[in-house]
Amino acid sequence: MRKKELLNSIIEICPVRNVVARFGNKWALLVILVLSENEPIRYNELGRKIPDISSRVLSNTLRTLEADGLIIRQLYQEVPPRVEYSLSDTGRSLVPIILELTEWAQKNMKTIIEHRKSSLLNQ
Repeated sequence: MRKKELLNSIIEICPVRNVVARFGNKWALLVILVLSENEPIRYNELGRKIPDISSRVLSNTLRTLEADGLIIRQLYQEVPPRVEYSLSDTGRSLVPIILELTEWAQKNMKTIIEHRKSSLLNQ
């Protein structure tokens, strides 16, 4: 196996790069948290609860989270069609970790911002 092929296979199986990177962006984490507090929820209501997310980004985020099995998209055969989103068991298992990360960020935000300012001054 060539070095490049080996490197690609290692990246593909690395849990941090392969899994965490998919839900590690700010919108995915926020969508998961909003769903955990409001499920089931319809698309427009979810968009209202996250007012600074664009429709396109919200749609892409929901598709990604659904593809990874973190959320469930329920389509009701009504006129007009109704779609609701909720967390899967896997998505629910992620909520305590996100809450812990949020708590850590709140505790350390001031120190991190001070370091950023100091770093910028020393450049």
